[in-house]
Amino acid sequence: MRRSMYCFCLLVISVCARAQAPVVHSSADILMGLQKLKVLGSVLYVAAHPDDENTRLLAWLSKDRQYRTGYLSVTRGDGGQNLIGEEQGVALGLIRTQELLAARRIDGAEQFFTRAYDFGFSKRTDEAMKIWNHDKILGDVVWVVRKFRPDVIITRFPEDQRAGHGHHSASGVLAREAFIAAADPTKYPEQLKKGVEVWQAKRILWNTFNFGNTNTTSTDQFKVDVGVFNPLLGKGYGEIAAESRSQHKSQGFGVPASRGSSFEFFVPTGGDAPKQDLLDGVDVTWIKIPGGAAIQDKINTIIGAYNMQQPSLSVKPLVQLYKDIEALPSGYWRDKKLAEVKQLIEDCTGLFVEASTPQAYAVQGDSLRINVIAINRSSASVALGPISFDGFDTTVKQTLVTDKPLVFQKQIKVDANRDISQPYWLAKTMDKGSFNAEDEKMIGMPENAPTYMANFNVEIEGVSFAFSKPIRYKHTDPVKGELYQPLSIVPPVSVNTAPGIMLFRKNQTEEKKYTVSATAY
Repeated sequence: MRRSMYCFCLLVISVCARAQAPVVHSSADILMGLQKLKVLGSVLYVAAHPDDENTRLLAWLSKDRQYRTGYLSVTRGDGGQNLIGEEQGVALGLIRTQELLAARRIDGAEQFFTRAYDFGFSKRTDEAMKIWNHDKILGDVVWVVRKFRPDVIITRFPEDQRAGHGHHSASGVLAREAFIAAADPTKYPEQLKKGVEVWQAKRILWNTFNFGNTNTTSTDQFKVDVGVFNPLLGKGYGEIAAESRSQHKSQGFGVPASRGSSFEFFVPTGGDAPKQDLLDGVDVTWIKIPGGAAIQDKINTIIGAYNMQQPSLSVKPLVQLYKDIEALPSGYWRDKKLAEVKQLIEDCTGLFVEASTPQAYAVQGDSLRINVIAINRSSASVALGPISFDGFDTTVKQTLVTDKPLVFQKQIKVDANRDISQPYWLAKTMDKGSFNAEDEKMIGMPENAPTYMANFNVEIEGVSFAFSKPIRYKHTDPVKGELYQPLSIVPPVSVNTAPGIMLFRKNQTEEKKYTVSATAY
């Protein structure tokens, strides 16, 4: 299992190489980020598979209403069809995981999964629940709800035959049960010792639909127009949704863009019904945080003074805002907004810090060359402090002169006992209908944390900030240009056989040939 999963990892790396490039934020993106600072609300969308999510609604929630938005896919789509290759089962699940992450980078939502395995078509809800292990997967959904803390939960599918598939209807049941159980301290109490608290969402809604021969919408349902145009992005949410949806390449889900009004309909399945807004009754402003009123006023001032031609003029007030938020009592939204402000400070300075390697793999017991670059592309006062990664720690303290890059190299030793890279949900033998995880705190996460992280200590306008960046393999393709890929730990040697499976008739002697190949890294 370990060797085969390692091969699958390398496959997914090659499929998603371009998706690993550093994110670039324009002046318009920064303005939207400043506006998002004012919004303290969240929505979690729940469905069964990759491709089940409503990408237009996700984009609208994330980029128009600017809520923290997440999509929880109960499975990774392991049991579906593959248009772009021969991979099936867990290998296909790896590809679809990356396709969902690519989609989320476009529509702005976050991605989560349970440990349920997509075992193929299921006729009944109870069949899906039995094979998955209902209590185990419900616990995963409860864990994500308690960790994400959504104000509203939205499901794609109803709990009956209108869902069209046992997995679909089961996802609706699990979401509703988690809506109740996440607020009950007697349900999954062991989770409360791992850094989460009980959480009660305001309401849970079913996002009704009209596709195929099934129309579950009606004029008396609550509805919102999610087809509006965003001038900062130059696109409507139907266009963004098409780009996001088209990332599901293994399923052949490339779709045309739609423009103009498009309504989504909702039916409450728990909590009270919305009347004017999906988050009716939820305070999404800083007013709900002790001392937050002053923070709200300062954010408005920063937005009013923002200069899209010179974003760096906002660095000083953003640094002061960071200090003000940091002084508030610790809490969920305080910590989330601190991270958002730090990202905006990085964006406004045009700060670029990176640690990369020209080596495709880090080999157990071998060495790894790291290339470090840091550059300040603004007039803001920026000084680079210590840089650390995997036991290496510099003592550098140097002012970053505008547009003058600081570059150096370092060779590090790869621990011979360091674990080989593989997806966390495949490290342990799976059950009949679900995966297992060695580190239960990873449950819900789409993928492993990066193999190596570089920590940059940077002083901006007199205040110290820590920026953590993944160390990635960077190379140049003569056709595609500069590419980034995740860095994986591999063994010094791998051994494979071909064919991987041989069949023999019972009680009959038969001779077959197979090939053993060894690869030295």
